[in-house]
Amino acid sequence: AVRRELTAVDRRVAVFRTIPLSSHIGQALVGDRLTAALVAVCGAMALLLASVGLYGVIAYAVATRMREIGVRVALGARPGHIVRLVLGEGLLVTSAGVAFGLALAAAAARTLESLLFGVTASDPTTYAVVPALLALVALLAALAPARRALRVQPTTVLRQE
Repeated sequence: AVRRELTAVDRRVAVFRTIPLSSHIGQALVGDRLTAALVAVCGAMALLLASVGLYGVIAYAVATRMREIGVRVALGARPGHIVRLVLGEGLLVTSAGVAFGLALAAAAARTLESLLFGVTASDPTTYAVVPALLALVALLAALAPARRALRVQPTTVLRQE
């Protein structure tokens, strides 16, 4: 039908291959979509590595403070206080990392703007959602060490030293 209509308009126009505009645009954007997918995969891997690293830091901090936690429990600290202590430390470390990361992202935004697909370099939603996601990851990463700290028996910990 397209060939027939083009021939009716001008017989000198030769039509070899007709494809829908959406297919042509899709073919033109294949490289950009691949780049966006690779950046998304790298971002997910970075989030996974940050989660594991944060868990390791918090678990190590709790392990080195077991004696202190044992003394606190022996002196009457409630489980909520111990959980707040561990979670607060995890959120403090995360807050410092998020602040550094936001500053670095703001500095590198213009350089990486060509790699962004569908968002601007100063997208406020991204700058709000990513720190919230990292705070959630920090809470989840700190839960296991916090639960471990709750199971501390003061007599056992104090005898070890």
